[in-house]
Amino acid sequence: MALEKMFVGVLRVLTPLGPRYIKPSLAQRIYLIWIFRHFQILPLQVLTAGQRRFMDVLCVEPHFVSLIQANGVEAPILGTLERRPPLAEQDVQSRRPSSGISDAVSRLVPASYNAPRR
Repeated sequence: MALEKMFVGVLRVLTPLGPRYIKPSLAQRIYLIWIFRHFQILPLQVLTAGQRRFMDVLCVEPHFVSLIQANGVEAPILGTLERRPPLAEQDVQSRRPSSGISDAVSRLVPASYNAPRR
């Protein structure tokens, strides 16, 4: 299976539009096997800066292919990259903790409890 991945493997990229499959060169496939050596799925945020640039180059080049090869067999997947759009700042600010949570916690803490002051 490792040799098959090295010679015909594809990279799966999860995008907001759905999965895309990229056919990298042999050298790129070897590097991808190294990147995904411990995990099958990696979010873009956990990669190093160099690995992110490498992935960006792969995603910009028009090497998208079908998962099904010409002989009707599924190509082996080298790994899956999650490329999710970052949260907009407005979305983060609009999220407020539920008042129900703070109410539930305040009921668990006795009224006589005073936190130590520094």
